[in-house]
Amino acid sequence: MEGKARNHLLLLFSFFFTAAASLQYQTFVLNSLPTPSTLSWPESVSVSESESSLPLPAPDAESSLSLRLHHVDSLSFNRTPEHLFNLRIQRDVLRVKSLTAFAESAVRVPPRNRSRGRANGGFSSSVISGLAQGSGEYFTRLGVGTPPRYVYMVLDTGSDVVWIQCAPCKKCYSQTDPVFDPAKSRSFATVPCRSPLCRKLDSSGCNRRNTCLYQVSYGDGSITVGDFSTETLTFRGTRVARVALGCGHDNEGLFVAAAGLLGLGRGRLSFPTQTGRRFNRKFSYCLVDRSTSAKPSSMVFGDSAVSRTARFTPLLANPKLDTFYYVELVGISVGGAHVRGITASLFKLDPAGNGGVIIDSGTSVTRLTRPAYIALRDAFRAGASSLKRAPDFSLFDTCFDLSGKTEVKVPTVVLHFRGADVSLPATNYLIPVDSSGTFCFAFAGTMSGLSIIGNIQQQGFRVVYDLAASRIGFAPRGCA
Repeated sequence: MEGKARNHLLLLFSFFFTAAASLQYQTFVLNSLPTPSTLSWPESVSVSESESSLPLPAPDAESSLSLRLHHVDSLSFNRTPEHLFNLRIQRDVLRVKSLTAFAESAVRVPPRNRSRGRANGGFSSSVISGLAQGSGEYFTRLGVGTPPRYVYMVLDTGSDVVWIQCAPCKKCYSQTDPVFDPAKSRSFATVPCRSPLCRKLDSSGCNRRNTCLYQVSYGDGSITVGDFSTETLTFRGTRVARVALGCGHDNEGLFVAAAGLLGLGRGRLSFPTQTGRRFNRKFSYCLVDRSTSAKPSSMVFGDSAVSRTARFTPLLANPKLDTFYYVELVGISVGGAHVRGITASLFKLDPAGNGGVIIDSGTSVTRLTRPAYIALRDAFRAGASSLKRAPDFSLFDTCFDLSGKTEVKVPTVVLHFRGADVSLPATNYLIPVDSSGTFCFAFAGTMSGLSIIGNIQQQGFRVVYDLAASRIGFAPRGCA
């Protein structure tokens, strides 16, 4: 019997050794927490010299434009990399809660059924959208008005309404630049209360001058209220006229130091939708890994936004919510093997608008429904069993002590979307969380039915939003 037991153990050991040996691995070169870059945009109407490293717009600049993006950490001064990382995780938790609340509220109360404002200027309901402090991790510099006044604007694929703080302020938060004064712009115009443009707002009202008011409320209680208007925006010398935006005179809450927000969602009032005819309903961005690259992140609008090397997956429509970019995730592989227990049914967007998977630029860490996350985590732990484990850190429950090492072998991770397999670089799923050599698996579980593909997993890819063809693409090494 002892001999049989010994043989059985040898067979088991041989099986597990063979399974581990057959997994696919890649080399992970250790990096450190990123140090924020110094902002160097001069206050000028012309294209700044700091943007000269970006590709210039196509000859028909009227139908194409490119922007330089910076991470929101660049607006924080005298903070250590560890402190900035902890703040990023805090923002991330808030944002995910807000996006989840937004999706759930949309299922309960479809946009068409939300109440409108009363004629006396009040609002009978508020619409939850995006988040204030976590409304986006990346921003750009653009000109507002004529002549253009240059300000920082957060870019957010998880919200629609474009808005900026405006004088006079009833209540404004502190921002890096002077508050925009519409009285000094020749192109500023209010929107009539009964106009079709005003009716596109989910929450609108009228003032005594019979002009349109807007209101956007965020999941953390923050709010922006003011005049709904049209204004000219200037991007690297390219002027875009008559952009509908909120001119916020009452902006309260946990807002970042940017002047406002450029909504990049799929809704009726987002910047891509408003400029769809001009830019052919196409845009893309490439977010660099700030710990390994000195290149700037960038965004492109127009036909040149579509990369030839991108692998595309169809966009799905949520009948209850038109803001988010839903895609179909059908599985995940670790070490070259499909993870058992992760099936398309875990990510299904049902006819009532529940569940689904969205691509989001403002969420950092990818969230997966709890059963899918546990299966992924366990598969990765098994494949990385040779690495020394470290204690949990914040929302991460799979961490490793890699102190003293410069590189290690880790299992590959591939996201399988419908029609597109996205193979992640190791830096997109193992990230430094301190300066002591602790690295964590950059996924997390959620009790919500909504899964979110975050920007850490998108780093280094050019993510293409081809709304004309209703698809999203991923081009590896797209930041070159």
